[in-house]
Amino acid sequence: MAKLLNLIQNEWMKLWNKKGTWVMVGLMIIFTSGMLFLMKWIDTQRNNWEAQPGDASISVQVDVDDSGWKESAESDLAYTQARLSEEGLSKVERKELEGNAKVLEYRLANSIEPIDEFSREGLIKNPSSISGTVLLLTVIVAAGIVASEFSQGTIKMLLTRPVKRWKILTSKFITVNLFSIFLILVGYVLYIALSMILFKSGAGQELAWNGKEVVEVSVWGKSLYMLLLSFGSVFITASFAFAVGSVFRSSSLAIGLSLFIYFTGSTITMMLSKYEVAKYLLFTHMDLTVYETGMHFIPGISLTFSLAVVAVYIVVFLAISYTTFIKRDVTA
Repeated sequence: MAKLLNLIQNEWMKLWNKKGTWVMVGLMIIFTSGMLFLMKWIDTQRNNWEAQPGDASISVQVDVDDSGWKESAESDLAYTQARLSEEGLSKVERKELEGNAKVLEYRLANSIEPIDEFSREGLIKNPSSISGTVLLLTVIVAAGIVASEFSQGTIKMLLTRPVKRWKILTSKFITVNLFSIFLILVGYVLYIALSMILFKSGAGQELAWNGKEVVEVSVWGKSLYMLLLSFGSVFITASFAFAVGSVFRSSSLAIGLSLFIYFTGSTITMMLSKYEVAKYLLFTHMDLTVYETGMHFIPGISLTFSLAVVAVYIVVFLAISYTTFIKRDVTA
């Protein structure tokens, strides 16, 4: 264990001694800040449009907006109830729809407005948008952390050390994930800080069905949960990039394939959603936040099922990586 920890420390220091690493941190800060300022501009334009002078006063506009969420909730409730009357629903689907209906009924009965997505609370509760930048930057590191040893010719010296090869590869894999965690924490802290500074606090309350009753949900608890779910896509894609880079010794190939999977995954999932095989494809389970946003394309699957499928893929990726790395000829 001591040797493994020492290897991780060495890999971590080696990573941070590269100028490119600091550039990535800078890009993380720039992209996150730019995203929040863009959302602030959009919110400002929306408010200006709603408050334009005319025959109706602003107070009337506010009253109209207040009833808008009720109309939307009533529409959602009608749709949910219609879905519940359908035959052939799986237990997972029926349970999810029943929970949604309970929340909507409670919200309408007690006039509890939902949180505005452009309010401070609305942004805090869903920080998953920062995961895209983290994923892109982490893939670059994951794809090159092994492949670069071959391209730079340092692999011979690395593998001739009196350390087991699986420990060397493990230290690199852990370093990649530590870097992704660091990036997502930097992005999250900046995201929360700018959300607090740029956006005003709004009305509304987050609600959830716990199986027995409708309860209020803290936006901070929801925020951390969404952050954890969004990290899933980062971990999955980085693991794939790490495996490809380790096996084929090409960082460009690993980056290209990983980004192809990331950007085309949802499209492939929609195309194959009618077939049973779609449930077992990696594309279907890369974005775990869909279980909170309700935007998943494949019916009848749960978060537990997705985690199980992802675990199988991760094991396969790592098994191929370790087998190839351990058996590889040092002189190759």
